[in-house]
Formats: sequence, structure tokens, C-alpha cells
Amino acid sequence: MRCVIARFPFDLTKSGVLESMKGVKPEPVTGESVVIGRRHYPVKQVGEVVTGQDRRDFSAGEVLRAMSRLGFTCRVLPEVAPACEESPSQRASAMPGTPLSG
Repeated sequence: MRCVIARFPFDLTKSGVLESMKGVKPEPVTGESVVIGRRHYPVKQVGEVVTGQDRRDFSAGEVLRAMSRLGFTCRVLPEVAPACEESPSQRASAMPGTPLSG
């Protein structure tokens, strides 16, 4: 399958990716990942090994799209909802030792 990663065309195959990743120890996954064989690899590590490019030259999305099209299972981090901000008065009223009104 032909895909473009960091403006460079690559002809990738599932068997080619499997062969490239054989013997490569997975780094700790902290973001998006690709399941290759029975191992979970960070998507940037896969992109670097498969393309030979520096990780800073391509986005995780480019590699995720290519790996998905090849049939690999890709995992993305769920978006985290922003935490609700407390007002200063809410924080103060929750503090121990605050005088009670009454």
C-alpha cells in the first residue's frame, strides 16, 4: 500500500511492517499505540522504525492512518474532559478551620 508520511511516499505492506518490527523492544506507551503481533508499540516508534525517519518529522496521525489501512489495531488516548475550576470562595469554604456562619 502506498502512503505518504512526512511528505515522502512509502510502499508499506503488513508483512513488511511485521518484519521491520521483529526483534524491536517496545518503548513504554504513553500515547497512541499500534498492536503488532502481541506487543503494543508507541506509534512514533513504529513510524521511525518503518520509515527510517526522525520522529519529529512526522505526526502520529500519519502513522496511525497507515497502520489502520494495513489492518493493524491502533489505540488512541481518550480525550479527557477539563476539570471544573472552583472559585476562590468555594475553595475557602471547603478548607478546615473556616469559621461557620450562623
